[in-house]
Amino acid sequence: MTIRLVRVAVLFGAFLLMETSLLAQSGSTMFDGVWLGTLNVGAQTLRLQLHLQTGVTGSCTLDSLDQNGFRIVCDHVEVKGEKLSFEVPTVGGSWSGRISADGKTLTGTWMQGGGSWRLVMQHQATAIGPSETAALVFDPAMAAVAVTDLKPVLDHDLVAALKDGMLAPQNHGGVTIGVVQRGVKRIFNYGAASPDDVFEIGSITKTFTGLILAQMVEQGKVRLDEPVRELLPPGTVAKPTSGAEITLLELSDQHSGLPRLPENLKPADPRNPYADYDESLLYAYIAQHGVGVAPGVAFGYSNLGVGLLGQALAVRSGESYAELLHAQITGPLQMRSTGIALSAEMRAHLAQGHDVKGQPVGTWDLTALAGAGAVRSTAADMLTYLEAQLHPDHLPVGGVGVESKTLGAAIKASHFIHAEISPGIKIGLNWFRDDATGNYFHDGATGGYSSYSVFNPEKDFALVVLCNTTQGADAFANRLGGHITQRMAGVPAISLAPLP
Repeated sequence: MTIRLVRVAVLFGAFLLMETSLLAQSGSTMFDGVWLGTLNVGAQTLRLQLHLQTGVTGSCTLDSLDQNGFRIVCDHVEVKGEKLSFEVPTVGGSWSGRISADGKTLTGTWMQGGGSWRLVMQHQATAIGPSETAALVFDPAMAAVAVTDLKPVLDHDLVAALKDGMLAPQNHGGVTIGVVQRGVKRIFNYGAASPDDVFEIGSITKTFTGLILAQMVEQGKVRLDEPVRELLPPGTVAKPTSGAEITLLELSDQHSGLPRLPENLKPADPRNPYADYDESLLYAYIAQHGVGVAPGVAFGYSNLGVGLLGQALAVRSGESYAELLHAQITGPLQMRSTGIALSAEMRAHLAQGHDVKGQPVGTWDLTALAGAGAVRSTAADMLTYLEAQLHPDHLPVGGVGVESKTLGAAIKASHFIHAEISPGIKIGLNWFRDDATGNYFHDGATGGYSSYSVFNPEKDFALVVLCNTTQGADAFANRLGGHITQRMAGVPAISLAPLP
């Protein structure tokens, strides 16, 4: 049997809605740290590296070093005494075992595809990084491709994916690609997709929440340094007795110290995990957790944090998040096929979502955490949104209210860099920026869809990739978005061939 984990395009990041639902503990444990082991399946050998934190800001990711796959999200992490177990949903794998008495060894079993293999991991002082593994596979560079000449290039580069990969008929995958370059737009479709299909965009929603924040700052309704506590209903959470408290900016630039997901997220239906997480549960968690923030808190990607930001802005406005989204962004930009609830027309064009095995799945419904990933849209509407990022001084006229008048300035403000999250990667109001290229980007995924977006004001270029399959073993939306960006830049392009 061949074990395939994931070879993630580390150049493009993976900031997704589908983050771990870690069973957080009250504090750190002996399981915390970096663990390294080797999985032997017949003649195949894979080094696996586990990053685990079990405290209240816990996280769990797995690296498949020999497949150059990094930050594969673990889920359903459980610690019971000396026992540990976790799942890796994107590859259908899991591990369970126990820690040694000296805390230096994890001994257990890896299970995937009906098979099971012994996997022993040793505690490591430092992690092995991407630069220490085999290089990603790239197609040779060609002369920079203009948007008008892009289709024949993609037709050629996607042949293998259409035959044997995610876009093959037997896998039911489809992708819609929107590209704009110096005002020239093109929309391409491959596999089971149509130009006007509606997709869930997942965590790209976070950039809309960041722009709503910028809009309300421009309108004098909130301040970036305003404590989130002051926007929530009176009595929701106590003011910290000492020290600083979480501000709106810290929620947007992911420096709030809040965990990825709240501990009281316990979905009745795992296939629609956010549907029953309402305001009362969110407020109960924040009341219990508190809104204090330690000085110098590090970047920590948090669906909870941005979801809380969206809910707080909605409370301040007196509208629902969906109404706020329309008033502040989609209305002024005339994005008629973008929203939270599906209109009759949007539902008629909704792309069928699929899981990693290509099986049909339903949509996700987000309530109190809508600001983290609830938006549905089309490639055409997303190009309108991205063109606004490129040219905030030349926006379509979609209204006469204050929202239209402040939108250009708000878009500029949302690009302003507030923090560094890793060497060369910075963050504004939920948009990430790659210093080397000047590209702003964000990606996303839900249970049945995946997406990638990027824009570069200096190069007057933007694109969006919308897939009808969740973020799977080959991070296809990210790879495709990166590939197109590289083709248009005239540099070697990450291969779109199915991963071995």
